[in-house]
Amino acid sequence: MSKNISLNQVKKYQKEFESCSHCRISMNALTRSKLDDVTMDWDSFRTIDHNYSNVVKHEMPKVTNQKGSGRCWGFAALNLMRIEFAKKYDLQGFEFSQSYFMFFDKLEKSNYFLENILATLDLEFNSRLIMHLLDSPIQDGGQWDMFVNLMEKYGIVPQSVMPETVHTSMSRPMNVLITRTLRKFASILRKEYSNGASLKDLRKIKIDMMSSIYKMLCNFIGKPPTSFNWEAKSKKKKFIRHENITPLDFYNKMLGMNLKDKVCLIHCPMSDKKYNKLYTVNYLGNVVEGQIIQYLNVPIEELKKAAVKSIKNDEAVWFGCDVGKMFHRDLGIMINDLYDYESFFGVNSNMDKATKLEYGDSQMTHAMLFTGVNLVKNKPTKWRVENSWGIKGGDKGYFLMSDDWFDEYNYEVVVDKKYLSKKILKLFTQEPIKLEPWDPMGALAR
Repeated sequence: MSKNISLNQVKKYQKEFESCSHCRISMNALTRSKLDDVTMDWDSFRTIDHNYSNVVKHEMPKVTNQKGSGRCWGFAALNLMRIEFAKKYDLQGFEFSQSYFMFFDKLEKSNYFLENILATLDLEFNSRLIMHLLDSPIQDGGQWDMFVNLMEKYGIVPQSVMPETVHTSMSRPMNVLITRTLRKFASILRKEYSNGASLKDLRKIKIDMMSSIYKMLCNFIGKPPTSFNWEAKSKKKKFIRHENITPLDFYNKMLGMNLKDKVCLIHCPMSDKKYNKLYTVNYLGNVVEGQIIQYLNVPIEELKKAAVKSIKNDEAVWFGCDVGKMFHRDLGIMINDLYDYESFFGVNSNMDKATKLEYGDSQMTHAMLFTGVNLVKNKPTKWRVENSWGIKGGDKGYFLMSDDWFDEYNYEVVVDKKYLSKKILKLFTQEPIKLEPWDPMGALAR
C-alpha cells in the first residue's frame, strides 16, 4: 500500500461524504455557527442548577479577575486565604495583592532559572533539558508548593497597598522582555564557564544580573512595600486600623493561616505512575532551597473524600484541572457530556483519562477553588467553583462542575492534613519519585 494519499482515495472520501445522510446538515450548521452551540447536549444543558447542599459560610460575594495573565494558581490560593481573613475580621469583601505575589514569583523564578543554568553548564545548548529551561523561564503559571514558598518568605499585603498595574493584568509584554533578558544572561554564564570561570565567579555575575531583573520588575509592577498601614470596616461597621505592618507580619500574625499544614493529592492513572506513591518534578519550582513540589498519587475517591470533609468544615479547597474540556465559559459549566461530538461528526474520539494524559490530550491547566458541593446520600453530584475570571459567566463568576467531570478532568486538590487518614498521611514520608520536567504532572496552572 502507498504511503501517500492517492487522488482516487480523495474521490472515495468525497463520495462517502456526499452519501452520508447527516454530513451536509452538519456542514451547513457548523460553517455558520459555533461548534459549542451546535453540539451542546440538551440533557446536559437542562441540568444546570446553581444550588448546593453544602457551601462554605464565608464565600466571597465578588469573584476576582486575573484578566490577561496566567496567575490562576496564585489567585485561587489568595482567594482561599481571603475567605479565612474575611472570617477572622468579619469583612464583607477583601482582596490580597495579586501584584505583590507576582512580583516575588517573577524574581524567584528568574533566580531559579539562572541556578538551573549553573547546574547544567556541561550540557550542550541544544540538549532537551537546556531547550526546556530556556522555553518559558518566568511564565505566569505555578503550583501550590510554589505559592507556599512565596508566602513563607515574603508574606502578603492587601490589594489596596499594591494594586494591579497594566502589566500584571496583561503580562505578556513583561514576560517576553524579561525572558529575552534571562536567555541572554544564560548565554553569558555559559560562555564565561567555557572560558574558565569558576562557579563562585559565575554567582558573583549572577548577583548583578538579578539586580537588573529586580529593576525591570519594579518598572513593570511597581516597588513592593516593606511596611504599610491597613484600615477597614467590618460588616458591623467596626473600624479596624493597623499601622506599620510588614508583609510577613500580615501573613503570619494577622492572617495566621498555616499553609504548610496543607498537602497536594493528585489523580494520575498513567501506566508509569503508581497509586500511593509520592512524586516530585525535576527543575520545577521558584524559590531555590524552598519547599519542593510534592504530589501524592491516589485514587480519585480519595480526592473527593478529602475535599468534601474540608467543605463540610467550612474550608474551601484549592484544585487544579484541565478547564478547557467539556466547558462553556459564558454558562460557567463543566459537564462531562456537555457536547455530543460523536453524533455530530460520526467519529468517536473519546479516550480514558490515562490515555488523554499519555497522548498529550489533557493535563492540568488551571487552578480554582471549591467553595461548595452538592451531596445526595453523602455522594457528590456537583461542585461549586470560585474562578478568577471576573463576574461574567456562571453564577456571577461561580462555576458548576459535575461530579463525572471531576472524575475525568480534575487532577489535584490541596487539603489540610487533618482531613486525611493516618494511612494516607504516612505516605507523605516517602522519598518522592522524580519526574522529568516535561512530564504531564509538571504542567503549571495558568
